[in-house]
Amino acid sequence: MTNYANPGPLGLAGFGMTTILLNMCNAGFLPLNSSVLAMGLVFGGTAQMAAGLLEYPRGNTFGLTAFTSYGAFWISLCMLIFLPKFSLIAATPPAGMAVYLGLWGIFTAFMFVGTLKGPMVLRLVFGLLVILFALLALAEATGIAAITHLAGYEGLVCGALALWLAMAEVLEAQFGRHVLPV
Repeated sequence: MTNYANPGPLGLAGFGMTTILLNMCNAGFLPLNSSVLAMGLVFGGTAQMAAGLLEYPRGNTFGLTAFTSYGAFWISLCMLIFLPKFSLIAATPPAGMAVYLGLWGIFTAFMFVGTLKGPMVLRLVFGLLVILFALLALAEATGIAAITHLAGYEGLVCGALALWLAMAEVLEAQFGRHVLPV
């Protein structure tokens, strides 16, 4: 049997770092800028899609579904922001964004169930992601900026935990033992 490298850390790092960067904007620390779109398209989107596809030969249905789906999320979110800037399509109204984010929250809630036998940090990442999508959908539906800021802080924790898990998996592979608790 062929021993394949674990693509999970790549996907988790792409998700974690992109989530941190976007939520720095949501929390009000940075304005939305090209670094978010570039990171979203390349690392959050493309790298996660690659990680997901690399989960296929490993027989990891959860990893395949999670990474390719959230990679597609980042690419689609960037397109929702990017395309209206060039008058290629009308900007999504707040109600449309609320539905978009709400659907991702529902999808994430189902994915969260799939983490219940996994490491605690993975459960926390998905649990916090459900809350993040709910807060962002609520912020879009209500127009209350304070909810977006709260979501930003919550998203920073979610992204940091994903990055922690990515690094824990890389270090475990390198040292052949658990280095960081998960």
